[in-house]
Amino acid sequence: MNSTTIEQSVLGLPRSERAHLVHLLLDSLDAPSETDIQAIWLSEASRRANDIDTGKVSLMSGEELERQVQALFK
Repeated sequence: MNSTTIEQSVLGLPRSERAHLVHLLLDSLDAPSETDIQAIWLSEASRRANDIDTGKVSLMSGEELERQVQALFK
């Protein structure tokens, strides 16, 4: 099926169905690629590692985190 055939089929659809397809197509253009997602996560991981290395944030154990959360609800 070529693009001309698809265009003709789509243009024959009711307005609401065409609008739905437009939204799907636009969303597909806005969605980041798998490579983009990996780059974003790598950048975030690097930023967090740098924050730890420079002392901007401090680490705590899971047990300490749980104690602090529990204290908030008392």
